[in-house]
Amino acid sequence: MNAIRNRRTGTRTAGLGTLTLLLVLTACTPPAPQPSPSSQPPSQSPSVSATASPSPSATGDADETLPPQSGDKVISSTVTHDWSVPGPTTPFHTDHENPVPIAPPPAAPLPTLYAIGAGQHPSDVPPYDQLSFRFSGGFPSYDVEVVPDLVDDGSGLPIPMPGTGTILEVTFRGAQSHTADGTASTVTSAPAPAIGYQALTSYAPAGDFEGVLSYGIGVGRPMSTIPETKVRVTEVEKIEQGQHLYVVAIQLDATAWK
Repeated sequence: MNAIRNRRTGTRTAGLGTLTLLLVLTACTPPAPQPSPSSQPPSQSPSVSATASPSPSATGDADETLPPQSGDKVISSTVTHDWSVPGPTTPFHTDHENPVPIAPPPAAPLPTLYAIGAGQHPSDVPPYDQLSFRFSGGFPSYDVEVVPDLVDDGSGLPIPMPGTGTILEVTFRGAQSHTADGTASTVTSAPAPAIGYQALTSYAPAGDFEGVLSYGIGVGRPMSTIPETKVRVTEVEKIEQGQHLYVVAIQLDATAWK
């Protein structure tokens, strides 16, 4: 994709402590198989902060689309934001400090979006749908909040997200999803934009410029009196298919549809 100008700047910071937990991946139902990603060199892992301990039932990112290989493993899994609603006055914010550039050329200077995965976890407590953003190089900082409309950062025009009851916006800072010349996407695999789960209905890109990368996530409307869907965010550092990945998994509570 071509890089486009982003209208945002970060304003909040948060100090957090480190928590590491080795987990065993469990099965997840992705929307469609994806091709095997190409190799990228691993980078130094940044320090990871946490505001909550991982739930015993939480598997973190488990949206693999290919069978595991020898050497695949979870290095750490951390719940950075436990189940709550990231409303306009209470957005989620997680800060990671990475050197710039994060690695010498020809590696990308910032954490780079490598793949997007989606899956359902119906047997977890609570059950949830998940959209995971997989980065190479390190974890970016990020904000997650409920917004009335998803706005394109280049044109300022709203981006249609039909069939949603709520829109979450995820803004990654100190990250990119384009090549050095800005003419191509670095994302090797991703689900179709209309995902079609009940809690997680769709997603759409909203901007990628000067280290700020944003996406909208469509949340379904529960067939009940529950007005809002709770959200949890889990960070997973892992080796998958030979790649060293840093995953930010946005998890949507699907209890209202069960």
